[in-house]
Amino acid sequence: MDRVKIFDTTLRDGEQSPGISLDTGEKLEIAEQLARLGVDIIEAGFPIASDGDFESVEAIAKQVQGPTIAALSRTGFKDIDRAWEAVRHAKSNRIHVFIATSEIHMAKKLRMTRDQVKVEAAAGIARAASYTGDVEFSPEDGFRSDPEFMVEVCQIAVDNGATTLNIPDTVGYAMPGDYGALIAYVIENVKGDYVVSTHCHDDLGLAVANSLSGVLNGARQVECAINGLGERAGNAALEEVVMAMRTRDDHFGGLTTGIQTAELARTSRLVSRLTGYPVQYNKAVVGRNAFAHESGIHQHGVLEDRNTYEIIDAREVGQEAAQIVLGKHSGRHAFAETLSTMGLRIQGDALNQAFTRFKELADRKVQITDADLEAIVAEELGTSEVHRFTMVSLDVRGGTISTPTADVVLRDGDTNVEATGTGNGMIDAAVDAIATATGYVGKVLDFNVSSVTSGGDALGDVVIQLEVGGTKASGRGVATDVVEASARAYLNAVNRIVRIQSRGQEREHDIGP
Repeated sequence: MDRVKIFDTTLRDGEQSPGISLDTGEKLEIAEQLARLGVDIIEAGFPIASDGDFESVEAIAKQVQGPTIAALSRTGFKDIDRAWEAVRHAKSNRIHVFIATSEIHMAKKLRMTRDQVKVEAAAGIARAASYTGDVEFSPEDGFRSDPEFMVEVCQIAVDNGATTLNIPDTVGYAMPGDYGALIAYVIENVKGDYVVSTHCHDDLGLAVANSLSGVLNGARQVECAINGLGERAGNAALEEVVMAMRTRDDHFGGLTTGIQTAELARTSRLVSRLTGYPVQYNKAVVGRNAFAHESGIHQHGVLEDRNTYEIIDAREVGQEAAQIVLGKHSGRHAFAETLSTMGLRIQGDALNQAFTRFKELADRKVQITDADLEAIVAEELGTSEVHRFTMVSLDVRGGTISTPTADVVLRDGDTNVEATGTGNGMIDAAVDAIATATGYVGKVLDFNVSSVTSGGDALGDVVIQLEVGGTKASGRGVATDVVEASARAYLNAVNRIVRIQSRGQEREHDIGP
């Protein structure tokens, strides 16, 4: 009673998601991974649906070792015989039989009376039990059924050989308290030796909550799917159900599963790749951002102690350890820690200036890469002293008709200096404006621009070699705008020349033998 079986329906209910159509090889690959994950039962498909579905279920039954292999079937003998033919090769097999018990399904879909449904259920379960001792019965749309009638049909199923009773919330209509109460009602009123299972859909976003409520009320099997795949809004997400029970074992009284949680992320990625259904970035447990922190407050806490903001160890589910994602909300502590991890160690004013540049960039670029950070730091390395001039703003205008013009505002000590420049291009105009504002008009000896990263928001990395009054210095600038990067490179070179000239530090080239 302290073990909850995990019944995975990714290959059956999950494949019913619009647009998903897996071939036999793909289903086998997923089934093998589900076996490594440690699921108890794999519902491999609905054999009567098509020859392809039959072949896939049969192949999984023959080749996949470990889990019980189940096939879905309606109560008709033809369905049940076909299901048995598909799973009979498995060392451990199951036939999953269902028939609807809600008034709307019986009247509008089945066009059957209550008495007819009871007869069908009895005959179908008995037929399945003649093939295997592991038979599951589901009263489809169970939550919206009359509880007394549903229990009556479930009792008939148990009396005819069903060993598992699955109570589906087929349309995701249940609330956790009500669903849990229904599970308790079934256990109290159906006599016999059987396991109660949950099968919850996510139409109201409550599939996992309802499944867990069912477990708290005595269910010892949960039907779920990787990444929450399934009809309409999907099924309960396997990874969320398992990790909720594992993380809050105090709440679940020490209940366990056989899931190897370190395989969860790998399984999620495989299913996503083969089905073509992406995993949302903020998906619980397996999403790429599930263990990522951008807020400065959160980053500081996690760097001090992971438990401040993480209730699951990322490595426990096969994810990378806590990721510090640098963005506009990140703080100085996380910025410095990330640089240190990368082997980039700068301190004092250079660190402050690099952090300022980082924050400016983060307002314009969604994701800051290691290459971006390296470029920013390279711009500041070797400038441990405060720059004389810092850029406040730059505005450039140009085109095929008007003369390119640039307006710049620089900070010089406690005052702002403004200037306007023109040129034969926007870069030339920006350089002219900075030269005018600083008074350092020089000759650009070399100019090189390259891309730091790929993509439309890539950083432009500009290196300029400048000569002013016989003093040479190189400057570097990085920005998403090449014009801005060029202006920053020129200003960086000017600041270096200011320091060199003020200290008489210009070095002569070494003369070799």
